[in-house]
Amino acid sequence: MEFTYDVIVVGGGHAGCEAAAAAARMGARTCLITMDMNKIGQMSCNPAIGGIAKGQIVREVDAIGGHMGLVTDATAIQFRMLNQGKGPAVWSPRAQCDRGKYIWKWREVLDATDGLDIWQDQADTLIVEQGVATGVQTVWGVTFRARAVVITAGTFLNGLMHIGRHQYPGGRCAEPAVPHLSESIAEHGVRVGRMKTGTPVRIDRRSVHFEDMEEQPGEQTFHQFSYMGAHRQLRQLPCWTCYTNREAHDVLRSGLADSPLFNGQIQSTGPRYCPSIETKLVTFPGKDQHPLFLEPEGDNTNEMYLNGFSSSMPIDIQIEAIHRIPALRDARFYRPGYAIEYDYFDPTQLTHSLESKMIDGLFLAGQVNGTTGYEEAAGQGLMAGINAALKCSGGEPWVMKRDESYIGVLIDDLTTKGVDEPYRMFTSRAEYRILLRQDDADARLTERAYHLGVASRERYDWWLQKKEGIERLLDYCDNTPVKPCDINGYLEHLGTTPLRFGCKVSDLIGRPQIGIGPLAEALPQLRALIDALPNRQEEIAEAAEIKIKYKGYIERERVIADKMHRLEDIRIKGRFDYSQLHEISTEGRQKLAKINPETLAQASRIPGVSPSDINVLLVLMGR
Repeated sequence: MEFTYDVIVVGGGHAGCEAAAAAARMGARTCLITMDMNKIGQMSCNPAIGGIAKGQIVREVDAIGGHMGLVTDATAIQFRMLNQGKGPAVWSPRAQCDRGKYIWKWREVLDATDGLDIWQDQADTLIVEQGVATGVQTVWGVTFRARAVVITAGTFLNGLMHIGRHQYPGGRCAEPAVPHLSESIAEHGVRVGRMKTGTPVRIDRRSVHFEDMEEQPGEQTFHQFSYMGAHRQLRQLPCWTCYTNREAHDVLRSGLADSPLFNGQIQSTGPRYCPSIETKLVTFPGKDQHPLFLEPEGDNTNEMYLNGFSSSMPIDIQIEAIHRIPALRDARFYRPGYAIEYDYFDPTQLTHSLESKMIDGLFLAGQVNGTTGYEEAAGQGLMAGINAALKCSGGEPWVMKRDESYIGVLIDDLTTKGVDEPYRMFTSRAEYRILLRQDDADARLTERAYHLGVASRERYDWWLQKKEGIERLLDYCDNTPVKPCDINGYLEHLGTTPLRFGCKVSDLIGRPQIGIGPLAEALPQLRALIDALPNRQEEIAEAAEIKIKYKGYIERERVIADKMHRLEDIRIKGRFDYSQLHEISTEGRQKLAKINPETLAQASRIPGVSPSDINVLLVLMGR
């Protein structure tokens, strides 16, 4: 049996869902191959979306026309905007989701996507002919032919799960591993490595002593991931916090000899920023407690997720240690925590479009590129799907610069620097954080995405309305004077310095104590202007306020980014035989030859390539 498509996507996780939907929206006949249609978009670990920098990625996915933000809003049972005590450059949305409803909402999205078929099966072999990926063959003997193949297999490639000294092949708890696909890719020169991740126990909420925990409620503000969807559709639930203690630590230490992380059983590298509880004990031996977060898995289930207690210790050690924590002294368990090792492919062998340098027409996205996190996977999957569709239609790939999006930073880091541990996005990885705020993702990306055909007309119209509303507010604030007699009473009430002379409304909003919303209560004309906006008044007002308050910082960072663009415009791929450039350091020659960067700016970001090496290249190019 043989089927023919434009694009085949292997894997139905967060990367695969976005890749398949994007390719189909752009007109490519697409097939998503997944082992279990009832696990599409499965949250393998924590049932939450967003967080520091991750929330920015989800807002960018939404701005481009992806679905993660919409699906999250429709299934959120708690929402918070993190870091609001800091500047808006690091504000980050995060939502706790109903795990089951999240899966079925993604099914609804994919089932409603024209040009997209779903096939339940396991991809076994990548078909490569004369260096070109032309399809896959499944374990059931079905052949799928395509002009582009996107692999988003997550942790399933030769996945091996560990609990204590017990090992079992699997890509996720109770789900089989994929044993041969890695080898069929590696035989064409693609480098394969091993990484490790893990997950905590799941606990029955009926056995928890919540009186011994601190409640962590969500927020009831206007914020959400996508402003196209309805607001807070499900019942909102709290999360809960508590701490480990010395007694729990003593139990865990007694089992370290049987820990696969420390007895030599696991050799691969795990995520630095989400360590197991046993790793925390070894890394921070002087700490008597570590925070734990008990999070609901849904609005109609008793299952709860113990965030902060990821572990691969023996089952009896996990249970005994948790029972030493007062709030969890009577805890009953649905399943233990476990670690999982899996294959990934060296991302420096990818172009910025996420296409393999070794196999034409093969695109890789998600954890197979050495990343960790649903959001990083979704961003990669979306771009891989877009570029796979563009390849089929003969279009130029869409490659985002580092000042355009966190997704651009993510992909540039992967393809330029590579990974030696699971990559996680942080705001600190972006040098242009003020330009990459969560509130302006649509301003940066929606218009381009609409003209490419991946963002819908509806999404584009939402952005045009928002843009017009922001411009209207900025025009009013920049050109409307305020007299001292009209505003000093309000200023004195706030405890901020009263005016001696008149000023513009924007000058008042520039003060740290004053927000545009509260100020509108003192300025009826401003209040009327905000109320007259057709929709999303609070979002538009907040975006305008940020532009006013941080105008100087935004303009300064834009100048710096534009200077870097000069290096981005200097293309060097194919112009040098780096092995013969003895003016460059040995490490620089080796790294440049390995990565073969497209531009001088990319070369400057390669670890081991010094500024003097870049200057040599500039001189050789007559610059």
